[in-house]
Amino acid sequence: MKLKSLLIAVSVVGLSMIGVAQAAVGLPKENRVPGGIALVPVPGADIAPTVIFNTHRVAVVRKDDQWLAVVGIPLAENPGELKVKVSTPDGTTEVPFSIKDKGYRTQNITVKNQRHVDPNPTDLKRIAGETKRSDAALSKFTPTTAPSLQLMSPVEGVRSDSYGSRRVFNGQPRNPHSGMDIAAAKGTPIRSPAAGTVVEAGDFFFNGNTLYIDHGDGLVTMYCHLDTIKVKPGDRLAPGDLIGTVGATGRVTGPHLHWGVALNRAMVDPALFLEAADVK
Repeated sequence: MKLKSLLIAVSVVGLSMIGVAQAAVGLPKENRVPGGIALVPVPGADIAPTVIFNTHRVAVVRKDDQWLAVVGIPLAENPGELKVKVSTPDGTTEVPFSIKDKGYRTQNITVKNQRHVDPNPTDLKRIAGETKRSDAALSKFTPTTAPSLQLMSPVEGVRSDSYGSRRVFNGQPRNPHSGMDIAAAKGTPIRSPAAGTVVEAGDFFFNGNTLYIDHGDGLVTMYCHLDTIKVKPGDRLAPGDLIGTVGATGRVTGPHLHWGVALNRAMVDPALFLEAADVK
């Protein structure tokens, strides 16, 4: 009887700790627009459901006795109704949610190296290989028992609001800006904004010295234009660990950190993960 009572007590404590961990889960700010995040209530029982959006698995957290799918919305999504596919032991269903439009500004930028606007055939071959490496890193989904979906700023500096802006380089339109630029002097330390594992690092044609960190549950961060990289793939990081220094490598006009955040492979607004996010 004593053993049975002890097991029951341990079980209760374990469930209590799970409840504490779930209650302590930090969530990003919700902003249901292209490039934003939707917190979508989904069905489930004691076990978290599996949620898929645009073929990519989505982070699911428990909050206030409700499962929430934390859905990253790609910049290319059109306003209107979207759906996530939810799988539970009872079957599969679709849960709809809607997003509204958001107008992003246009930036005209002049770069010195014209090859960073019109790459030659050799450059294009290199870019294709780097694109595959980048996509593999950004598509990571490593399940965790306690998702952490809030981040610290990786570097001290002036944050721009350039996320989502339509960019025109030397008069030629290019892809929208999918990250946050933080202006800082060359050599300024860059630190990991949360625990994670380095999954890719190297010198990329457009992004210069770049690294990627997998934080689990589909949350992956990227750091571009570094002067130096202080970590390597496979390194496990704690929040605040030094990962590199600010530089001006790749396609840039000056020293800064381009910080990208991917959630279920969608490049979303990094400001939504910061405690002092200003959602407009």
